[in-house]
Amino acid sequence: MTQISTVVFDVGRVLFEWDLRHLFAKLIADSKELDWFLAHVVTPEWHFQHDAGRPLADMTAELTALHPNYAKHIDAYRRRFNETIPGPVSGSLEIVDDLAARGVPLFAITNFGAEFWESFRPTQPIFDLFGDIVVSGVEKLVKPDPAIYALALMRFGLQPGEAIFVDDNHANVVSARANGFAAHHFKDAKSLRAELVALDLLQ
Repeated sequence: MTQISTVVFDVGRVLFEWDLRHLFAKLIADSKELDWFLAHVVTPEWHFQHDAGRPLADMTAELTALHPNYAKHIDAYRRRFNETIPGPVSGSLEIVDDLAARGVPLFAITNFGAEFWESFRPTQPIFDLFGDIVVSGVEKLVKPDPAIYALALMRFGLQPGEAIFVDDNHANVVSARANGFAAHHFKDAKSLRAELVALDLLQ
């Protein structure tokens, strides 16, 4: 059995919180209107098009044409996306630091739009500890597509079974397990730390 020596992280809701509401609650005071806006205008499903590689300019122009009354809000999504990321997931960055201190190789596979990644990545020096990061919007491949895991193994120089992949999305975990990774379904940092200790990656 191959010894697990490497940890591969998801980013959103594993390392950093993400919630569209965190931005738009600043712009829409009425809670019922805010709920409607997030269910019908700037929705997670619409946002995920950018994760898959669709250019922001095309997405926002199309949505603004459909909802001209919310033009300023749609523009805020484009300009102020980092405000949808309120901060780190409790305890997770400490795990990254501890793994790095022990010399454990670190990588990431994230569903993240290319343009948003360009603006977010420089704000977070924690990513300097990672050997490489596969970004869905750059590659135009999204989890749980098996192709993104195959690309990651190749890019990271890993053999099947050498790495554990950490993701909050169950479908991504299932696909990772079927495509060359051990996997941990992330719930909280405490549970992840316990598994990494059991794998002798942390003490």
